[in-house]
Amino acid sequence: MLSSLIDAFKVRELRNKILFTLAILALYRLGAFIPVPGIPFKGFADSFQDSGVAMSMLDLFTGGALSRFSVFSLGIMPYITASIIMQLMQGVIPAVGRWAKEGESGQKKITQWTRYLTLVLGLINAIGYLLLFQSSQYNVQFNEESMGVPVWLTSVVIIFTLIAGTAFIMWMGELITQHGIGNGMSLIIFTSIISRVPSAIYSSITIQDDTGMGIAVTVLILVVVLACIPCIIFVERAQRRIPVNYAKRVQGRRMMGGQSTYIPLKVNAAGVIPIIFASCIIYFPAQIAAFFNVDWLTNFSNAISSGVWNWILTVVLIVFFAYFYTSMVFNPQETADNIQKQGGFVPGVRPGRATVQYIKDVINHITLPGGLFIAVIAVVPSILVSFTNNQLIQAFGGTSILIMIGVALDTMSKIESQLKMYNYDGFFK
Repeated sequence: MLSSLIDAFKVRELRNKILFTLAILALYRLGAFIPVPGIPFKGFADSFQDSGVAMSMLDLFTGGALSRFSVFSLGIMPYITASIIMQLMQGVIPAVGRWAKEGESGQKKITQWTRYLTLVLGLINAIGYLLLFQSSQYNVQFNEESMGVPVWLTSVVIIFTLIAGTAFIMWMGELITQHGIGNGMSLIIFTSIISRVPSAIYSSITIQDDTGMGIAVTVLILVVVLACIPCIIFVERAQRRIPVNYAKRVQGRRMMGGQSTYIPLKVNAAGVIPIIFASCIIYFPAQIAAFFNVDWLTNFSNAISSGVWNWILTVVLIVFFAYFYTSMVFNPQETADNIQKQGGFVPGVRPGRATVQYIKDVINHITLPGGLFIAVIAVVPSILVSFTNNQLIQAFGGTSILIMIGVALDTMSKIESQLKMYNYDGFFK
């Protein structure tokens, strides 16, 4: 691992990409500590400590920016929600579905509309948070005399500052994807989650009256987490290989074909996307509740943000999005057509429609256990948190650790592919 990192920094192009990515992530973390203008910071921070579970989880995905009411308080969630909506629209609106099949030009249209939708959702969230934080629950009041400007003008400035923060995060994520290493949006979420770990460790130690017991519990949690990492990596990299044989054929004076290969189908082809999508769907009512500030909607968002309903919804949504996203990124019909065009066949399966159905059946069989595995990993820590109230379990919870490991593996794979271009060994031996 260390030698691979050293090799990565030996390659100038790769070194520049890594440093560029780290610089953008550092800028993102800086923005999480810059409060929006006009907010009484100390009073707001004290009142936020008594917020519900839903707001605490939203704060986790923003890296603590929401609890500070910083310029990045909305985080990356509006963009992810917009991405989910646009992907769902591909199967509902024919025009969007055609864009998805038009290659690069169509993808540019989808990306552009995703940006527009992100700004609309950011506007809704910004207004909602402002109304929520001005309610009796948080009681954030602007002192008109000391600020020297009308309250309505301060509210407008706050709203547009939050929207600008969301647009800036979206821009930084796209910069990382285009000019850095890894997926920018995933790395931003990874950075947000990992930034809460030090404070969670401190909270885990001090939550016990006996400091020695707190240290022992914290060490035990960390050991369990470390023990689970190899199992998660094993499932993340597990494959079901479909064998493909190519018949021999004569082309001119050369004998072509006669080779055997395989189609690698990952058990968890969707990666961490189902968890991110499921989290967005579950905590979206909390964002809507912030906008309308209605008691029953707030109670509903808190009810599905923790407890039995949260666990059931998490499992169902993760399995659903595992199937949904796998169907989006892998096309059995296209794969079967390519095999047939190249003179290949799956042993024991007729070419054409039978091959398509066979590949679909294999995908369905391996996606279910893969989806259930990540669902269990995501839900079990939430159950433990409900009984122990230990913040370290929440910070290192199933959703968090799966996102962190998934993003880390994806980033390492991209670095490894770059290293192999320069005849270096990668991370995975």
